[in-house]
Amino acid sequence: MIDDLLAKLDLDTKTALMAGHDTWTLPAIPDIGLASLVMSDGPIGVRGTRWRGADPSTALPSPTAMAATWDAELIRRAGNLLAQEARSKGVHVLLAPTVNLHRSPLGGRHFECFSEDPLLTGVIGAAYVTGVQEGGVGAAVKHFVANDCETDRMYVNVLVGERALRELYLAPFEHIVKTATPYGIMAAYNSVNGSTMTEHARLMNGVLRGEWGFDGVVVSDWTAARDTVRAALGGLDIAMPGPDTVYGEPLATAVRNGDIDERMVDEHVRRILTLASRTGALDEPPTSDADAVDGKALARELATRSAVLLRNDGVLPLPHQGAIALIGGLAVDARVMGGGSAEVYPEHVVSPLKGLLAAGAEVTFARGADPSTRFRAASAGFELTAIVRDAAGRIRAELPLPDGAIMWHGDLPAGLTLADIHSAEITGTFTAAVPGEHRFGVEGAGGFRLTVDGQERFASIVPVPDIDDLVGGIFLAPQHEVAIELEAGRRIAVSLLHTELPYLDGALGTVSFALGHRLPDALRDPDMLLAEAVSAAQAADVAVVVVGTSKEVESEGFDRVSLRLPGRQDELVSRVAEANPRTVVVINAGAPVEMPWRDEVAAILLTWFPGQEGGHALADVLLGHAEPSGRLPTTWPAALEDCPVTRVTPQGGTLAYEEGHFIGYRGWERSDAVPAFEFGSGLGYTSWEYETAMTRGDRISVRVRNTGERHGREVVQVYIRPVADLPSLPRRWLAGFAVAEAGPGEIAEVDISLPRRAFERWTSAGWQRLTCDYFIEIAHSLTDTRLLAR
Repeated sequence: MIDDLLAKLDLDTKTALMAGHDTWTLPAIPDIGLASLVMSDGPIGVRGTRWRGADPSTALPSPTAMAATWDAELIRRAGNLLAQEARSKGVHVLLAPTVNLHRSPLGGRHFECFSEDPLLTGVIGAAYVTGVQEGGVGAAVKHFVANDCETDRMYVNVLVGERALRELYLAPFEHIVKTATPYGIMAAYNSVNGSTMTEHARLMNGVLRGEWGFDGVVVSDWTAARDTVRAALGGLDIAMPGPDTVYGEPLATAVRNGDIDERMVDEHVRRILTLASRTGALDEPPTSDADAVDGKALARELATRSAVLLRNDGVLPLPHQGAIALIGGLAVDARVMGGGSAEVYPEHVVSPLKGLLAAGAEVTFARGADPSTRFRAASAGFELTAIVRDAAGRIRAELPLPDGAIMWHGDLPAGLTLADIHSAEITGTFTAAVPGEHRFGVEGAGGFRLTVDGQERFASIVPVPDIDDLVGGIFLAPQHEVAIELEAGRRIAVSLLHTELPYLDGALGTVSFALGHRLPDALRDPDMLLAEAVSAAQAADVAVVVVGTSKEVESEGFDRVSLRLPGRQDELVSRVAEANPRTVVVINAGAPVEMPWRDEVAAILLTWFPGQEGGHALADVLLGHAEPSGRLPTTWPAALEDCPVTRVTPQGGTLAYEEGHFIGYRGWERSDAVPAFEFGSGLGYTSWEYETAMTRGDRISVRVRNTGERHGREVVQVYIRPVADLPSLPRRWLAGFAVAEAGPGEIAEVDISLPRRAFERWTSAGWQRLTCDYFIEIAHSLTDTRLLAR
């Protein structure tokens, strides 16, 4: 059927299909029954084609949290939910998951990737893809390949040896292609060993399609395609965003000039039509094999199951009676996701404070310290509208806003074009609930005029920030604010007019700015806030301190420069712990942070970026309604300088992976440094005895007994460890895993598959079976070995 449809298309129609129609869609071709194929960002939700809160999405926990469950079946169900939401929004392809590795904890998008280990990444990624595609939606696995940092990501040339490339960075993609058959792969911005990935014929045509048998489409990362002929020859099927890309008219011209054979164009288009058929854009929508999923319930379950208990002197779970001092700005201003293209707009967010109160806990809140000094978009007390005017001052669009932020990133309100936009205004009213000095903010670059209660309060041309990455500049835009004394209950007019919009030009055509607001007590004296937190801790039976990172620390578009908690959060923890020995620290971060106080506190609970139901999940875990059964998918260092890889900044446009295949725990075990918490570690609310292990070919059966007094889960991990310490090999590496579940005194048996690749190494002759003797270690974590097999 596909070939019959292809034969009906002329050259210009085919090349236009490869170029895309707009930011998120491919052009429809009614003559052959092809609808416009729609793509959307992931990976924690389906934003759809509108980057606005008016089209809410379920916000699941971050991918690092997903990997911390070590539970492929749970992640498959998450994929089912994402497909369900995608279908409801008319989306055919989800641009997810991200399966780049945690090469360094400084990577800015660490939170968006699963793990430092290629097998764990591959297995969890394959489950995600399977779940999405069971629901009739395509998954485009990204970013192929070695896009492991953000600094100069558009043009950096990554120099990586073939062995490290094969054993580490390509390995998750290979596993997913061979076990989950993804419908798409996204080619990255960066170059690998001299060739940009959108033109990398050896990796896309040779390895991906030739060696692995991938039969789906390869789509560029947005604006990553640079050369018409090299991209077409290199294996790139779709250049996004459309319509002005290296394909379309330039590709048709290249064919007519004899630079490209039209039969090659046909191969690209054949794959696109196959994708359309698979996802319902070409014929009847595919039947979903997935059951309906309750988004709120699954988001809560994922957040609970991903929580990693790193330390516990017996304080957790908390008794159902007792006063809790809940401390930290993040306890009320919850950070549930990382920044950048992974952002979605949930209908609601449950903060730790809301979650504990809903659970009936006796809670006193003290702010103590904040991770950020940036204001948030205006919300409570505001009624706002967006107005767009053209150069003649005519109103071209008027629409309600859920808050004080406008983000039109590659999409515009219905009926608008970029040419229509000369100015954008956020206008409406504000009614102060409390009297005092309120602060109104302006976020963005370009021309601004802020008017409050009939008076101009701010007027300036704000320069574009000095950040090379467009996304980083947009998501970390400059902020300015003014203080205004207001009476309670009085309704006033507010307006923020934005002119000289700096991001209208270019492929994405972005309008991004915000009206901000802070309440009178938001910028109180930091020393007073710390003192109040100490007093609250002293008066309570237990202190729960929520600390974490901020938008300035973890986001797409830039890398981290430190692993320290921002602001005075470290000081907050130490002072609270000194005031109350029963102090529980909750870490709200998507990537490792240093914990200089880790030996001073009673318990440490890692909740990652927990998604919209994070507050309910935290209450479930703290109060013992659920067990924190997560395990670390990446090593947590004591200090940045101990990490095996800290270089993420290119030099002269090049980033050399000089560490070879010794990243993550592979590198830690070759150094003298000891991490704060090793790969695979995590406690629970029960205890386990590992009784027996039996190998049968490429499988191993492990029996464990729950020796505690509560129902629980245990992640059984299997590692291969060479008998002799060979410098060319890691000390050990992950070969398989499974989740065991049992009640008190019960036995659970898990059957774990050990993939062939776990016993192979890449050599100049290709993949070769290990020739050394080795142990098979059955472990609770990387070095906590419980049983041995040969």
